[in-house]
Amino acid sequence: MARLIFCFFAEDTNIFHSEGLFTNTIAQMSDASNTHEVLSEVFRSMCTPIQERSRSDSFGVSAAGIRGWADVFPYVNGGLFSDGVEVPRFSKIARSYLLHVGNLDWKQINPDIFGLMIQAIAEDEERGALGMHYTSVPNILKVLNPLFLDDLRAQLGLAGENGRKLLNLRQRMARIRVFDPACGSGNFLVIAYKEMRSLEAEINRRRGQPDRRSDIPLTNFCGIEIRHFACEIARLALIIAEYQCDLLYRGQRLALAEFLPLKNDNWITCGNALRLDWLSLCPPTGTGVKVQREDLDLFSAPNQEAEIEFENEGGETYICGNPPYVGSKWQNAEQKRDLQSIFDGRTKSWKSLDYVSGWFMKAADYGEQTNAAAAFVSTNSICQGQQVPILWSLIFATGHEITFAHTLFKWANLASHNAGVTVVIVEISNHIGKTRRLFINSDENTILSKDVNNINAYLIDAPNVEVKVQNIPLFDQSAMQFGNHPYYGAALIFSRDEARKIVAEVSIASHFIRPLYGSKEFISASPRACLWIGQENAKAALEIPQIAKKLEEVSTSRLAAKQDKAAQKLANTPYRFRDQFVAKFHTLVVPRVSSENRPFLPVGILPAYAIVQEKAFALYDAPLWNMALIASRLHWVWIGTVCVRMRTDFSYSNTLGWNTFPVTALTDRNKLDLTCCAEDILLAREHYFPATISDMYDPDRMDKEFSLVREAHDRNDETLERIYIGRRFKNDTERLEKLFELYTKMTSQQTSPKKPVKGKTKRGSVDKN
Repeated sequence: MARLIFCFFAEDTNIFHSEGLFTNTIAQMSDASNTHEVLSEVFRSMCTPIQERSRSDSFGVSAAGIRGWADVFPYVNGGLFSDGVEVPRFSKIARSYLLHVGNLDWKQINPDIFGLMIQAIAEDEERGALGMHYTSVPNILKVLNPLFLDDLRAQLGLAGENGRKLLNLRQRMARIRVFDPACGSGNFLVIAYKEMRSLEAEINRRRGQPDRRSDIPLTNFCGIEIRHFACEIARLALIIAEYQCDLLYRGQRLALAEFLPLKNDNWITCGNALRLDWLSLCPPTGTGVKVQREDLDLFSAPNQEAEIEFENEGGETYICGNPPYVGSKWQNAEQKRDLQSIFDGRTKSWKSLDYVSGWFMKAADYGEQTNAAAAFVSTNSICQGQQVPILWSLIFATGHEITFAHTLFKWANLASHNAGVTVVIVEISNHIGKTRRLFINSDENTILSKDVNNINAYLIDAPNVEVKVQNIPLFDQSAMQFGNHPYYGAALIFSRDEARKIVAEVSIASHFIRPLYGSKEFISASPRACLWIGQENAKAALEIPQIAKKLEEVSTSRLAAKQDKAAQKLANTPYRFRDQFVAKFHTLVVPRVSSENRPFLPVGILPAYAIVQEKAFALYDAPLWNMALIASRLHWVWIGTVCVRMRTDFSYSNTLGWNTFPVTALTDRNKLDLTCCAEDILLAREHYFPATISDMYDPDRMDKEFSLVREAHDRNDETLERIYIGRRFKNDTERLEKLFELYTKMTSQQTSPKKPVKGKTKRGSVDKN
């Protein structure tokens, strides 16, 4: 594929000194039966030096045995057309596609096409296993501009027409290395090279040297990629980018004069980036690059040359890229071993880390030995939840800080397999100035740039604080706990239709059946049913055959879990859930998983007889002002920042999200006002009965169809935020900054964890019935 792309490009840009030479040769000399033989002969010609092709007979066959119609192709070298790769046979349709593609205009080929091509041909399984996410040019520039290109442009502006300053900047640029240790098709490297060539061309223009040969070597744009085919494409993309830049800034004559033959230097390594030594591939300034040929040989089989060397002129090194995202639960055994090789001995919790964490840690280790900065595109999960204290404490311990960050934004590119993920961009460096840059997506889909004093691991302008799991609330809110777990008691739960049938057959069974709510049931207002039986009436329940049958199933299931001592013990009481907590008056329920697209977290109130399953959280008999806190935008942004996510959904945590939520000191009047706000939200929902939470909090329908609910939430936010700062917050960023300020202040004042008062409990009462 790489050979074909080069030939299509070369014949349209006069590199072959004859327009359409390659495509015309295939059309004239082949049919479906021998296309592979014609291609093989053309490729052989381009890897044979001209001096080895001197004519030797009257039939036009060279000394190297090359046919005359193939001998017209120039010597390309560079390993691109070396022997050892067999050309596959072409069907009639495949040959027609080949000729059709060859007749397209390849003069202005965009490097985007390579990433699109690789993602399009990769199998779905491979794409998922490798965490492949092709990066578009606008997203690449979100990384490269603040990483180093903005600074180069600023220095060019300061240099003006000063020849000495311009020369110093050009010399500096010639020593800059860009290193992408997950380079894919090379888009980051290509864009970086093109942008730097543009700046260099402007320097040359100002110095009166517009035709000057570039001082920026391709070997300064290093990469690592695990797939051999992508390595080939990355190297080819850079070769084409070099020619395009020469053509644009120096003219066709000079571009062609210096393009062929291609050099044998290689700077894209095929291998596992988390296992290779980055210092050996992109070493500190002044040392040479020596890497085994097997690692670097992209276009041909290894030959007798043991290793490749090239001069390293490295000054600054900028590491960048879009590494694989694979979450901890989806990593295969090999990927787990990759992370273990990096984190084992540093932390016992490395198994909880996303795969991309390995690249951040390797970059931090690399930065301790070199003058480097690194910026990666990543899933936002590494800046949320329990990954923060695991990963970022290790990175900060190396002396690195977050230099710039782009807060979460939706992924979008032109690829047919567009990645549906939410990402962030984070740069780390151990040599930064007094200010950092934070890029924030506003509500109007514009990007705001803000200079700040510090960026913490949650990508907030706040101190480097870690929000850690708390077993009880740190502040004034009520306790929140998991709902009741059936614990191998699936038979205790059944549909409402089945419940009606049982009651119709035995009316007394209604005393033992209650509505059951998990996350899904609450959001959709469709409770299931469950058996709820106390010890004192278990005998009466067992006299009902339909119930007795279900309890027998529960006992059997628990006994089958032979390795679980708790299950074995519970087998003696098959009529009960593991937990049996209920309210005396009411229960506040919070789903464990809910969509981030809703503008507020779904929270509501259930009657005391309703049972909450472990798939939701419960606050038993909590004052209603707690609901006002959970339903607020303040709490929404806190949960979205400190809790983990399941893909793009919120995964609520009582210990990490609720128990840590910074609640400012509330007066009795404040609590009364918030109680009224919670009541207003409930009344507004009631107005639209039988609409569900799913209906009313649909972002596309809320304002149009359920305006009273929106207005009630707005009043709630107005009331709560005035309690916090005396006015409404301007945006979510300001909300988070205030919350982290409170959290830092309040946690730093605590000398010991809160202990519940002896003789009292903050959990729901144990139901005896």
